[in-house]
Amino acid sequence: MAQSNIKVAVQKFGNFLSSMVMPNISAFIAWGLITALFIPTGFIPNESLAKMVDPMVTYLLPLLIGFTGGKIIYDQRGGVVGAIATMGVIAGSDIPMFLGAMIMGPVGGYAIKKFDQSIEGKIKTGFEMLVNNFSAGILGGLLAILSFLAVGPAVNAFSSWLMTGVNWLVGLGLLPLTSILIEPGKILFLNNAINHGILTPIGLEQVKQTGQSVLLLLEANPGPGLGVLLAYSIFGKGNAKRSAPGAAIIQFLGGIHEIYFPYILMRPMLFLAVVLGGMSGVFTLVLLGGGLFAPSSPGSILAITAVTPHHASAYIANFAGVLVAAAVSFVVSSFVLKTGKQQEEDIEEATRKMQEMKGKKSSVAGALASNTGEVPEDVNKIYFACDAGMGSSAMGASLLRKKVKEAGLDIAVTNTAISNLPSDAKIVITQDELTPRAQSKVPAAYHISVDNFLSSPQYDQLIDRLQNQGNDEPNKVVEDAEEQIEAENTEDDLLLEENVFLNQQFANKDDAIRFAGRALVKAGYVEESYIEAMIARDEMTSTYMGNDVAIPHGTEEAKKAVIKSGFTVLQVPNGVDFDGQKVRLIFGIAGKDGTHLEILSGIAVTCSDMDNIEKLVQAKTAREIMDMINIK
Repeated sequence: MAQSNIKVAVQKFGNFLSSMVMPNISAFIAWGLITALFIPTGFIPNESLAKMVDPMVTYLLPLLIGFTGGKIIYDQRGGVVGAIATMGVIAGSDIPMFLGAMIMGPVGGYAIKKFDQSIEGKIKTGFEMLVNNFSAGILGGLLAILSFLAVGPAVNAFSSWLMTGVNWLVGLGLLPLTSILIEPGKILFLNNAINHGILTPIGLEQVKQTGQSVLLLLEANPGPGLGVLLAYSIFGKGNAKRSAPGAAIIQFLGGIHEIYFPYILMRPMLFLAVVLGGMSGVFTLVLLGGGLFAPSSPGSILAITAVTPHHASAYIANFAGVLVAAAVSFVVSSFVLKTGKQQEEDIEEATRKMQEMKGKKSSVAGALASNTGEVPEDVNKIYFACDAGMGSSAMGASLLRKKVKEAGLDIAVTNTAISNLPSDAKIVITQDELTPRAQSKVPAAYHISVDNFLSSPQYDQLIDRLQNQGNDEPNKVVEDAEEQIEAENTEDDLLLEENVFLNQQFANKDDAIRFAGRALVKAGYVEESYIEAMIARDEMTSTYMGNDVAIPHGTEEAKKAVIKSGFTVLQVPNGVDFDGQKVRLIFGIAGKDGTHLEILSGIAVTCSDMDNIEKLVQAKTAREIMDMINIK
């Protein structure tokens, strides 16, 4: 258990570091292109344009990483303070400070987040902007001084120690042993920290001295992963074999290394294949004098070609390093696949395992995890599940219930908390992030993952499949369920005009959620503790529903803090960021005993149409909004 917890912690840490780099890959590409084209040894040397190279690697890239790290912790405000703090570590060092940015960016975001929490509700009206700006400036300045005096020199010393160690390994011919750490590190999502945090700064120092560095190709080499995927293409089974050729193209040409991680997770012995492949590739590079003059980001053969020194021996050495790594990895992988148990590999399950390890959905590898099973027969109920079973799942259930009724299917649609899913559930629909939990609860069910509860094409696909099974009787079960809901909802104070707030502006989603929570408290719907439960619920899984709509609500444990069902509506014309999604309508929800479901159903149906969204955002009075969602 302890080892498992350590592995999970390392994976989450690696994913966090990766999240600081990945959004800025385009900046690395831009810098790499300018370097490849205009430096004295570039394709078209230009002394004037080459002046951009050093400022970009010294200032632009670390500042972007620092800003992103702070933004992950505390949105835009955290990003600004993180960037200020990063500037100190840049000025306090004489090497590219990627590692320092990965430290000070999140530290800055965390510091300003804690400060804001400590003064929440204590600032007099009219002084908010003054306090916000001065607090961020003062705190950012103090952190910049700290990073200049302490963090920068410390990272400098650490990098010097690492460079000494690298030179020692090279002198002894032991550099290939680094693959023992690098290749498994990729699977643990430490690749960006290893590559950009450690290898790139040291490699760039070597480039200044020798014109190239083999360190820049240690992690970026696509050969080990390519060998695994080629072996699956020939000796794999089932969907893993069918999907491997396409994955190989994406990995080798696109440089998206994470696409081969699920294939290794299916057969842990394949860790040996990528380690031996990596070691062989590094040995070849050292033997033939390979290396790059700038980082290859992403790790694509095309990017590697672009930043290879422009002479034949360098191209031969680098291509040989990639091919040897791929060949060794292929041979070892083939042996593992041919001698292992002959069963059909479950690439979907391995991909889901990888996404669960990573802590978020992978847009590329996620394509491997589509639900390829058949829709069960004799379905009489479809379950929408979320954490608490009262917000997002209720809205999704309302929309699908309407579609089921229109299709004339004799199937009930209900919503519930994941923890309350019955063991005999046949079809379960959840948000992407919650699907692994639902699968763990009812592994035998047919699971559907959606990322937009308000307009998912998978609803129509499911209806089509169910209709093709011959379920065409009138939907009495659905009608009975709707009548029951209508009978339960007799309260007329679920949403009052004074709880509709027009033309609001928020710095970040936490501010918006807390505003909605305080409104629910003031209206007597919930206790004070419910506010933090709303924040916790959104951190667990985003309450963004799609179509510019978010529905913050409490966790399942927070139901005891609900006094009675009620809503609040926040109109945010300029939008507020919810995990990269612009939200213009926020419905704060408190649900008790199902008495909120009728209004929630009206909200879901109304908000499934973007024309209605625009009308709600442009509404001038609370009454207009209430009329649109059928509140009397």
